[in-house]
Amino acid sequence: MHVLLVSISGIMLVLAFPAYDFGFLAWIGMIPLLIALNGKSCLKGFCLAQVCGMLVMMGAFQWILEVEKYTILHHVLLTLYFGAYFGLFGLIFCFISKRKGSTAAFLSAPFIWVSLEYLKSHMSFMALPWILLGHSQYRYSAVIQISAITGTFGVSFLIVMANSALAWGISELFSASGISLKNINPNGIRKIGIVLMPAIFLVAAVLIYGHTRLAESISGKKVKVAVVQGNIDPSIKWDPKYSGSIMKIYTDLTRQSITDKPDLVVWPESATPGSVTRHQNLSIMIAALARQVSAPIIFGSTMQGKFKQNNTIKLKYHNSAFLISQTSIPKENNRYNKIRLLPFGEYLPYKDTIPWSWLGISKVGDFVPGDRLTVFRLPGFRFGVTICWEDIFPGLVRQLVQNGAQLIINITNEAWFGETAAPYQFLSMSVFRAVENRVFVVRCANTGISCFIDPAGRIVSRVTGLNGQDIFVRGVLTGTVIPLDSKTLYNRFGDWLVWLSILISLFFLLSAMRGKQP
Repeated sequence: MHVLLVSISGIMLVLAFPAYDFGFLAWIGMIPLLIALNGKSCLKGFCLAQVCGMLVMMGAFQWILEVEKYTILHHVLLTLYFGAYFGLFGLIFCFISKRKGSTAAFLSAPFIWVSLEYLKSHMSFMALPWILLGHSQYRYSAVIQISAITGTFGVSFLIVMANSALAWGISELFSASGISLKNINPNGIRKIGIVLMPAIFLVAAVLIYGHTRLAESISGKKVKVAVVQGNIDPSIKWDPKYSGSIMKIYTDLTRQSITDKPDLVVWPESATPGSVTRHQNLSIMIAALARQVSAPIIFGSTMQGKFKQNNTIKLKYHNSAFLISQTSIPKENNRYNKIRLLPFGEYLPYKDTIPWSWLGISKVGDFVPGDRLTVFRLPGFRFGVTICWEDIFPGLVRQLVQNGAQLIINITNEAWFGETAAPYQFLSMSVFRAVENRVFVVRCANTGISCFIDPAGRIVSRVTGLNGQDIFVRGVLTGTVIPLDSKTLYNRFGDWLVWLSILISLFFLLSAMRGKQP
C-alpha cells in the first residue's frame, strides 16, 4: 500500500513537468508520499521516498537516453543519485515525525524540501537545478511572479506547503484504521481549519501579487532582435564538406530579417562550422553579412587557444559567443567564453583522480572554462549571454544583471536530445530567469525552442513551422524587447529564502535530536 502511494506521487510529479505540462498536479502530487511517510521509521521513510524520487527522475529524464554513449547503467546511477535527495527528505521528515510528532514534521516539510533542492543545485560538478518543483508552474504566470522576490525556490516552497497542509489535514481527519467516511475524526475537522487557513491565505496573497504584477505595463526604448534557428543536423556539423551549406543556411535566414530592420541578429550555440578564430574567413563572411543587414550578429563558435599543461603547450578550445558588427576580428570585450561547462560532455570532472573508465566514460570534450562574465554593449542597450545549460543556473544570470545586463540572450544547441521533453524543460527554466530578474530573455536554439520571454515570464512568440511545430524546424523570427535596468528583491538579495529554510530546518532537526515528544 505504501509503495503504491509513493508511486502515485511519482507519476503525478512526472506529469506536472514538461512535456506533459499538467502543472496543477504538483499541488497535490506530494500528498500520497507525505501520507505514506507519516509515522514511519527513518529507514523505511528513506526507502519509500527514494522510490518516489527514482520514478520522478526516470520519468522526467527519459530524454537523456537519446544522448550518444549514455547507457542504462549510467541512467540507473543517475536516478539513484538524484532520487537520494527525495530519500533524504523522507528520512528527515520521518525522524522529526518520530521524535516531535506529525505536526512538527508537516510544518517542517517545505523548509526541508527547499534546503535539499538548493543542495542538489550546488553539489560540485553534480550541481543540477533541474526539475525543481517550482519549474512545473512555468505556464502559470500569476503563480511564478513571487520568483522576483524569492527565486524559483519560493514557488517550490509554496507547493510543498500546500501539499503538506492537505496531507496533514487528511491524516488528522481520518482515524488510524483507514481512510473512510466511517473513520472521520470529529476533532480533526477543527484542526484542519487551523492548518489550512494560513496556507490558503499565503497562496491567495501570492496570486493577488502575481495578478497585480501581470497588470503592470512594460515601458521603455524598444529594440528589435532577430533569432535564427538553423536546424542543422549535429551529425554533419563538423564535416568540412558541409561547411559551405551550413553558412549558406544562416546567411539566407539572416537576410530574411532585413525587412524587419533588427538592431541585433542572434545565431545559436556553435553555429559556425569551425572555430571562428582559427578560420578567419568565417569572421570575414559574418562581418560582411552584418554590414549587409545593418545589424551586429552574435553567434556561437569555438575559440582556439594555447594552454600550458604538465609543462607542455596544448591547443584547447573555449565554447564561446562572439559579437561581430563592422569588423571581422572580435575584440576582447565582444567575446564571452562559457564558464559553466557541461560535465561528461564538454569536460571530464577530476579526470586525473577519478577512474571514470570503470563506468565506460573516457572520451569526452576537452573544453576550457571561461573566467569572467561579459556584458555586451551596443548603442542604446546592454545584454548578457548564457550558453546552453548556463541558463538553468539562477546565480549566473543574476550576476549578469547585477553587472549591468538589461536583457539576457541564451544561445543553445539541444539537437542531441531529439524530439523529447528536453527543449521544453530548458524553456521552463528560462521563464524563471526572466521573472527573477524582471528582464526579457531571448532564446536562440539550433533546432528549437527559439523564442522571446517577457519579464513576467510569458512566452511572447517562438519560431514555428507550417504545422505549428517548434522543434526541428528552420526559420527566423524578429521580436521586440525592452532593455530594462531592473533590480528585483531576488536580484539584490539572492537566495535569502533558502538560508531561512536551512536555519528553520536545523531548528526542527536539533529540536528532534534533543528528545522525543512528551
